Amino acid sequence: MFKYILLPTDGSELSMGAVRQGTKLAKLLGARVHAFHAIPAFHTFTYVTELLEATREEYNAQAVARAERYLAAVRDIAKAEGVPCDSSHAVCDDPYEAIVEEAQKRGCDLIVMASHGRRGAKAVLLGSETLKVLTHSKVPVLVYR
Repeated sequence: MFKYILLPTDGSELSMGAVRQGTKLAKLLGARVHAFHAIPAFHTFTYVTELLEATREEYNAQAVARAERYLAAVRDIAKAEGVPCDSSHAVCDDPYEAIVEEAQKRGCDLIVMASHGRRGAKAVLLGSETLKVLTHSKVPVLVYR
């Protein structure tokens, strides 16, 4: 069935819940996993507070360090379950595009990711990366709520 599962993470507890469930699924299926984190690109004008005072170099260093922490946590979960895991990160403007591209590039046959369940104005303003992945991915997507 599924042999290579992409586990995108933003480091949130909900996202890590999806990682734990995706890893358990991989173990049941005898599959391997690939942890992935999409780093938002640095922009001079932004609504992301951590970008407001940072220089591009400071932001990039901090963002990569944060990505490595998130990915290390996924690798630890996979190791505890005995599931082979590799990982990567990419800088992008649209995380959903990076997730879809990574799944295709790696030859993943399933994406397991969380949905934050935003509704109303928050959903319109912030959008749903999960919904965008569902809409644009040719790879099946399992959504963890």
